[in-house]
Amino acid sequence: MKLNFNLLLVLPFFLACTANQNDEKKLSSAKVSEQKILIDTTAYNLTINGKKTKIFELTNQNGVKLLITNYGARVVSIIVPDKNDRPTDVSLGYDSVKTYQKKDEPYFGAIIGRFGNRINEGKFTLDGKNYQLQLNDGKNTLHGGKDGFFGKVWDAKLVNRNTLQLSYFSKDGEAGYPGNVNTTVVYTLTDDNSIKIDYTATTDKTTVLNLTNHTYFNLNGEGDHSILDHELSIAANKYTPVNETLIPTGKIESVKGTPFDFTTAKAIGKDIEADNEQLKYGKGYDHNFVLDKNDGKTPIATVKSIKTGIKMEIFTTEPGLQFYSGNFLTGTTKDGKGGKSYSFRSAFCLETQHFPDSPNQPAFPTTVLKPGQTYTTSTTYKFLVDKN
Repeated sequence: MKLNFNLLLVLPFFLACTANQNDEKKLSSAKVSEQKILIDTTAYNLTINGKKTKIFELTNQNGVKLLITNYGARVVSIIVPDKNDRPTDVSLGYDSVKTYQKKDEPYFGAIIGRFGNRINEGKFTLDGKNYQLQLNDGKNTLHGGKDGFFGKVWDAKLVNRNTLQLSYFSKDGEAGYPGNVNTTVVYTLTDDNSIKIDYTATTDKTTVLNLTNHTYFNLNGEGDHSILDHELSIAANKYTPVNETLIPTGKIESVKGTPFDFTTAKAIGKDIEADNEQLKYGKGYDHNFVLDKNDGKTPIATVKSIKTGIKMEIFTTEPGLQFYSGNFLTGTTKDGKGGKSYSFRSAFCLETQHFPDSPNQPAFPTTVLKPGQTYTTSTTYKFLVDKN
């Protein structure tokens, strides 16, 4: 697909929805009214370290749109209809690649690697050898370090109108990690209005790997001031508490009787200001949940906007889910899409993952990848709409 137009126009489309038998309200199809969302594609055309960036558009038979840039393999926009048939962009991002390069950019939409989440003091030992990673979160390493996958230009191949394949070769020693690692990520926009993300990777030296996607969602529409009214459920009876630097303590504790109990759907804002040490550490939710199932077929989380009727279900083969309630968004600048300001708790992330600091926590599921092995994992975000 050639993207040499100045604008991508989102045209009228239809969204077909399938009701889940456990839903209290009937989910119905939605016809999107005539409305246009304009994206300046030229702002994504840049050359970084000799490699060209651009934006790619995926669409399904219902007209749902997924826009991705190969800079950081990032989701730029997810455009779905709301209950009034209006096309709604539900992911935060920027209008240009240059803005994604700014200092302290919060990983909007990025593929995170080599290691999602935090590693204590950026240190771990593997096969008797000590490794020191780049520190970029106080005394810890976050999302791979300063030289993480989020800031790389990936090789991209548009397979068809539904599928984009991205690949990146990470050299031995990059950001402090061992091994030459080949990573491939495939985004597929399916005809049931799901975004499927498939990850594969190999290494020539024993290493650690924990890949995820860091899309910030607001199902009211990106730029809306809050996500606290969203109703969220997480199929997890346990979570991993953290210390004051958000590193797991190593314990796995029950969510029962705590603000972390999302086993029954509740508003994100219901308990977020509770007098709870864990919430104070994260300035809200920024914690890993231990999933009850991770078969890729059972929803592990469901979130819904009561304003728009847009609902999202998540499926994964990962053992954990990081729920982050946008506590470090500040809204001090208006450099979001369309000049929007992304304020405190105006978005959430639900990042499928292995547990944080796993290389230093032997009781956690392993993140070790050895030569001859193939790292594989898959996550799906499915969009529905409740017309009632």
